[in-house]
Amino acid sequence: MNTPHPSTLVELRDLSFGYGERAILKNLSFKIPRGRVTALMGVSGGGKTTVLRLIGGQIRAQQGQTLFDGQDVTVMQQDELYAARRRMGMLFQFGALFTDMSVFDNVAFPLREHTALSEDLIRDIVLMKLDAVGLRGARDLKPSEISGGMSRRVALARAIALDPDLIMYDEPFAGLDPISLGTAARLIRRLNDSLGITSLIVSHDVTETFEIADHVVILANGGLAAQGTPAELRASTDPMIHQFVHALSDGPVPFHYPAPTADQDYDRRPG
Repeated sequence: MNTPHPSTLVELRDLSFGYGERAILKNLSFKIPRGRVTALMGVSGGGKTTVLRLIGGQIRAQQGQTLFDGQDVTVMQQDELYAARRRMGMLFQFGALFTDMSVFDNVAFPLREHTALSEDLIRDIVLMKLDAVGLRGARDLKPSEISGGMSRRVALARAIALDPDLIMYDEPFAGLDPISLGTAARLIRRLNDSLGITSLIVSHDVTETFEIADHVVILANGGLAAQGTPAELRASTDPMIHQFVHALSDGPVPFHYPAPTADQDYDRRPG
């Protein structure tokens, strides 16, 4: 195996994946820089969440490599995969908190599952993680007693509980009001820098994501459409990139799903 560049934490090499005959990703290659915030963007159904699942080893590619710190997740045995996952944190869309547990117990869950730490030490760690997201005072509340934005922050505290090297965010801004959205975005940036971690964000929110990202990868048609800094992509003259970044309705990405012509569809004459 080739030694990865020391500044690269995750690399996809010629990766292909599909469900049955339906191809999702085709010969996809890109790198996620260590210690930076990388945004993974593109139209809906373009394979962004699939990439997160491939990195975490929930699914395996039919072709190519998914390298995490130089090790191929695709060929890992179960114990190797579990060890790699302990170095990853995941913020699921809408938080995915355990509704019957308190805020404290939600954050404590990975520590109790994956470590042999004492309850006293777990308590200190949980309170520190909650303090980092501004919710130490909400530790005894249930998810039903806090707002959606607060739930997302609790989920972030849980994602950093084991001090991971990589945190993956699946649509962290979905469903948030403008204040909560801005708070979540700034928190992602601050935690990335203060903890020295690597962040991978799947998002459709161009404005907020471009504000905090160092590097942006845009997927289209199962492959890499473009990558670069937010400034470079804003200045792109590629029609598809320009349409996506500036949220234009007209462009290479069509409004209509492929269909027969209207004459064919509405012709009711016997066949």
